[in-house]
Amino acid sequence: MLFFSFFKTLVDHEVTVELKNDVSIRGTLKSVDQFLNIKLDDINVVEELKFPHLSSVKNVFIRGSVVRYVHLPGAAVDTALLEDATRREAAQAAAKAKQG
Repeated sequence: MLFFSFFKTLVDHEVTVELKNDVSIRGTLKSVDQFLNIKLDDINVVEELKFPHLSSVKNVFIRGSVVRYVHLPGAAVDTALLEDATRREAAQAAAKAKQG
Protein backbone atom coordinates (compact mmCIF):
# COMPACT_ATOMS: atom_id res chain seq x y z
CA MET A 1 0.00 0.00 0.00
CA LEU A 2 2.95 2.29 0.63
CA PHE A 3 3.94 2.44 -3.04
CA PHE A 4 0.38 3.19 -4.18
CA SER A 5 0.33 6.21 -1.84
CA PHE A 6 3.76 7.24 -3.06
CA PHE A 7 2.71 7.17 -6.72
CA LYS A 8 -0.33 9.31 -5.88
CA THR A 9 2.08 12.08 -4.80
CA LEU A 10 3.54 12.10 -8.32
CA VAL A 11 0.30 13.06 -10.09
CA ASP A 12 0.98 15.95 -12.51
CA HIS A 13 4.72 15.10 -12.63
CA GLU A 14 6.43 13.81 -15.75
CA VAL A 15 7.34 10.11 -15.56
CA THR A 16 8.62 7.52 -18.00
CA VAL A 17 6.90 4.15 -18.03
CA GLU A 18 8.80 1.22 -19.51
CA LEU A 19 6.56 -1.59 -20.69
CA LYS A 20 7.32 -5.30 -20.85
CA ASN A 21 7.32 -5.09 -24.68
CA ASP A 22 10.28 -2.64 -24.50
CA VAL A 23 8.22 0.48 -25.35
CA SER A 24 9.06 3.46 -23.11
CA ILE A 25 6.47 6.23 -22.85
CA ARG A 26 7.11 9.60 -21.24
CA GLY A 27 4.19 11.73 -20.14
CA THR A 28 2.41 13.56 -17.36
CA LEU A 29 1.02 11.20 -14.73
CA LYS A 30 -2.70 11.88 -14.37
CA SER A 31 -3.82 8.90 -12.30
CA VAL A 32 -2.65 5.64 -10.82
CA ASP A 33 -4.50 2.96 -8.87
CA GLN A 34 -3.58 0.13 -6.51
CA PHE A 35 -3.01 -2.22 -9.47
CA LEU A 36 -0.49 0.23 -11.02
CA ASN A 37 -2.88 1.05 -13.86
CA ILE A 38 -1.56 4.38 -15.11
CA LYS A 39 -3.06 7.22 -17.14
CA LEU A 40 -0.58 9.53 -18.91
CA ASP A 41 -1.32 12.72 -20.82
CA ASP A 42 0.84 14.60 -23.34
CA ILE A 43 2.88 11.51 -24.12
CA ASN A 44 6.01 10.99 -26.19
CA VAL A 45 7.42 7.62 -27.13
CA VAL A 46 11.10 7.51 -26.15
CA GLU A 47 12.21 5.68 -29.32
CA GLU A 48 9.72 7.20 -31.74
CA LEU A 49 11.51 5.93 -34.86
CA LYS A 50 11.16 2.37 -33.58
CA PHE A 51 7.42 2.79 -32.87
CA PRO A 52 6.11 5.32 -35.44
CA HIS A 53 2.53 4.09 -35.11
CA LEU A 54 2.43 5.68 -31.62
CA SER A 55 3.47 9.17 -32.75
CA SER A 56 -0.11 10.41 -33.11
CA VAL A 57 -1.22 9.17 -29.68
CA LYS A 58 -1.42 11.90 -27.02
CA ASN A 59 -3.00 10.14 -24.01
CA VAL A 60 -2.71 6.52 -22.85
CA PHE A 61 -4.09 4.19 -20.22
CA ILE A 62 -1.53 1.54 -19.29
CA ARG A 63 -2.61 -1.65 -17.60
CA GLY A 64 -0.45 -2.32 -14.55
CA SER A 65 0.34 -5.89 -15.56
CA VAL A 66 2.35 -4.68 -18.60
CA VAL A 67 4.52 -2.21 -16.65
CA ARG A 68 8.17 -3.19 -16.22
CA TYR A 69 9.50 0.01 -14.62
CA VAL A 70 8.35 3.50 -13.77
CA HIS A 71 11.20 6.01 -13.99
CA LEU A 72 10.57 8.91 -11.63
CA PRO A 73 11.84 12.48 -11.63
CA GLY A 74 14.63 12.67 -9.04
CA ALA A 75 13.52 16.03 -7.73
CA ALA A 76 10.03 14.73 -6.96
CA VAL A 77 11.23 11.88 -4.75
CA ASP A 78 11.76 12.54 -1.05
CA THR A 79 14.11 9.60 -0.45
CA ALA A 80 14.38 10.15 3.32
CA LEU A 81 10.60 10.01 3.70
CA LEU A 82 10.35 6.97 1.44
CA GLU A 83 13.12 5.12 3.32
CA ASP A 84 11.46 5.89 6.67
CA ALA A 85 8.08 4.66 5.47
CA THR A 86 9.66 1.49 4.07
CA ARG A 87 11.40 0.79 7.40
CA ARG A 88 8.12 1.27 9.29
CA GLU A 89 6.29 -1.06 6.90
CA ALA A 90 9.02 -3.72 7.28
CA ALA A 91 8.89 -3.43 11.08
CA GLN A 92 5.11 -3.88 11.03
CA ALA A 93 5.45 -6.97 8.82
CA ALA A 94 8.10 -8.42 11.16
CA ALA A 95 5.89 -7.81 14.20
CA LYS A 96 2.96 -9.55 12.50
CA ALA A 97 5.19 -12.51 11.60
CA LYS A 98 6.27 -12.88 15.25
CA GLN A 99 2.64 -12.84 16.44
CA GLY A 100 1.31 -15.49 14.25
